[in-house]
Amino acid sequence: MSAAAALAAHKVPVVVANPRQARDFAKSTGRLAKNDTIDARGLALFAERVRPQVRDLPSDEARALGALVSRRRQIIEMITAEKNRLGFALKPVQNGIKKHIRWLERQLTDVDNDIDSVIRDSPVWAAKRDLLQSVPGVGPNLSRTLIAELPELGQLTHRQIAALVGVAPFARDSGVFRGKRMIWGGRASVRSALYLSVWSAAKWN
Repeated sequence: MSAAAALAAHKVPVVVANPRQARDFAKSTGRLAKNDTIDARGLALFAERVRPQVRDLPSDEARALGALVSRRRQIIEMITAEKNRLGFALKPVQNGIKKHIRWLERQLTDVDNDIDSVIRDSPVWAAKRDLLQSVPGVGPNLSRTLIAELPELGQLTHRQIAALVGVAPFARDSGVFRGKRMIWGGRASVRSALYLSVWSAAKWN
């Protein structure tokens, strides 16, 4: 990403492509070997034939917000893991686990405050946050995730956004999958936040 940012800073059009997609394309042309020269030629051919869309790279502020949201997700995973351990832990270690959970919860509060501060300092993000949270079921956590990890929201159609997130079923009409539709790919972190929001709303209702 640092190389892409450097190129973009010099006004060179940049595409950050999905590595698996580029590799699958190379395989489809019969290129199974891998070295720098072969990879460079494969990427050049991929760009020529597939014509991936050039998108603006995230700004420094957007990358900082994304890093904070990712860190928040990591802390939540650690809290969950420690709480699961506490349920099976023997007494000699329970106190230490409880202290760690309390420390992680303080870290989570700090990260939430940092995220809110970054969003509040941006008039665009603040307006988007207010608009998102005006929708029933969209709270602070989901709005943070959408702002940080789905910047295309509001710029693409609802079908394109659904495909981008990975909540739209795609046809897999070949072999044992013939006639079936399934959800695959997309942005797992956004999808998880959406599912959690829906689950919480359904629980309270």
